[in-house]
Amino acid sequence: MQWETVIGLEIHAQLATKSKIFSGSATTFGAEPNTQASLVDLGMPGTLPVLNAEAVRMACKFGLAIDAEIAEKNVFARKNYFYPDLPKGYQTSQMDHPIVGKGYLDITLEDGTSRRIGITRAHLEEDAGKSLHEDYQGMSGIDLNRAGTPLLEIVSEPDIRSAKEAVAYAKAIHALVRYLGICDGNMAEGSLRCDCNVSVRPKGQAEFGTRREIKNVNSFKFIERAINTEIAWQIEELESGRKIVQETVLYDVAANETRSMRSKEEANDYRYFPCPDLLPVVIEQSFLDGVRASLPELPVQKRERFEREFGLSPYDADVLAASREMADYFEAVQRVCGDAKLAANWVMGELSSLLNKDNLEIEQSPVSAEQLGGMIQRIKDNTISGKIAKMVFEAMAAGEGSADEIIEKKGLKQVTDSGAIEKMLDEVLTANAEQVEQYRASDEAKRGKMFGFFVGQAMKASKGKANPAQVNQLLKSKLEG
Repeated sequence: MQWETVIGLEIHAQLATKSKIFSGSATTFGAEPNTQASLVDLGMPGTLPVLNAEAVRMACKFGLAIDAEIAEKNVFARKNYFYPDLPKGYQTSQMDHPIVGKGYLDITLEDGTSRRIGITRAHLEEDAGKSLHEDYQGMSGIDLNRAGTPLLEIVSEPDIRSAKEAVAYAKAIHALVRYLGICDGNMAEGSLRCDCNVSVRPKGQAEFGTRREIKNVNSFKFIERAINTEIAWQIEELESGRKIVQETVLYDVAANETRSMRSKEEANDYRYFPCPDLLPVVIEQSFLDGVRASLPELPVQKRERFEREFGLSPYDADVLAASREMADYFEAVQRVCGDAKLAANWVMGELSSLLNKDNLEIEQSPVSAEQLGGMIQRIKDNTISGKIAKMVFEAMAAGEGSADEIIEKKGLKQVTDSGAIEKMLDEVLTANAEQVEQYRASDEAKRGKMFGFFVGQAMKASKGKANPAQVNQLLKSKLEG
C-alpha cells in the first residue's frame, strides 16, 4: 500500500521583549536560576498581570508579514494543568480568540519548487519554567526564570507532506521572525521550539489518520530525523494491523526513536476559560498602521529584488536572502566591489566554507564585508588572479590586514606584462620540448587535455602570478604557431 504523510507544525517563538509578558521581570538568557522571577511569575496570591504592549506589537508584526487576519478583539484564557514548573497551576494563553488568524507562508524546496503552507493562527501565551534533573540527590530542581516569557505559538495547517517540507517551512518561519526582529531564533537556547504533528493515511484517502505529536524538537536536523522516524514507525504499525493511538511523544536523539510521553489531551481537558484578570485586547487601526509602517523588507521581497536588481539566479537569491544578516553582508560586499555575481560567489563559496569550518555565524566573520569587497575589486582590476585571491582571503581571515596590505606585503601582484609572460612561456616550452612535439602531432581531443598541462606548468613557473587569460591566449598562439 502507498502511504501519504500529513504534517502540521506548532512553532513556539520566544519574543525578543526586554521584560516578560505579564510582569516587569527580565528575560535575559543564562541568569542564575530563579533570579528573574517576580511575585507575578511565581503566581503569588493577590498579584495581577499587566500585559506587555511590545509583545502585542510583535505579534501584529508577524501577522501582517504572513498576510493574516489580525483580530480587532482578542482574549486571553487560562489553560489549566498541573506541572511543577507552572507555579500558577494554569498557563495564560489564547484559545477561541487569538490575536493572529489565518495567513500563509510560501516556502522554496531543495529542487527549486515553491509551496504555500497555510497558517491557522498565531497566539500569545506565557512560557513555563524549567525542570532541572541533575545534581539534586535524586530530586528535580525548578528554575522559574523562563516562567512568563512571552511566546508566539504559530500553528500551521496540515498542509505539509514530507519531513523536507517541514524543515523548509520551519526554516522560513525562523528566517521571518529574525527578519522582523521579534525573535532571535536561537534554537539551542530554546528561543524557537517546534512540535511536529504527524499522521499517515492511504494515498488518495481524504480523511486524516490519527496523529501523534512530537514535542519540543530544537534543531532543523532533528525535525527531519524525528518526523522520518515517526513516519516509518506509524507505517509499520498500520501494516502490522495495529492502530495508532493519539498521544504525545518525545524524540530520543541517541536511539533515533520516538517514545510515548502521555496520551494526547484535547482542548476540553485543559478547561479553558477567559482569564478574569485580563481585559480583552482591542487593536485599533491606527496601531496596526504604525506596525505596518515599521515592517522591514521581507525574505520573499528581498529574493525578488536580488533577482531583479542584481540579475542573480533564483537559487543564489534564495540562499543569500535566507537570513537578514547574510543578505546585509552580501549587499555590503556588492556596494564595495560593484559586482553582484562575484560578491555572491565569494559569500556563498569561500566565506560560507570558512564560517562552517569554524562554526561561526556571519556576524562573527573574521573577514568584514568591506575587506571582502576590497579584495574582489583587486580581482576585477587584474591586480590578482582568482587563485591568488584565495591566498589573500586566507590571510585576511587570519587577521593579516586588508587585501591591498597583504598583496603588497607578500608581493602577490598579478603579472600582466605580455613580454614577461612570453619570456616565461618560452622557458616552459623549452623545458618541455618533448610534450610540445606530442601536442603538435596530436588530434584536437588529445590537444585539449595536453593544453591543461602546459597551463599548469606556466602557472607553476609564475608562482600563480601570471594573468590566466593572457597565459591561455599566448600559450595557444605559441603552441600552434
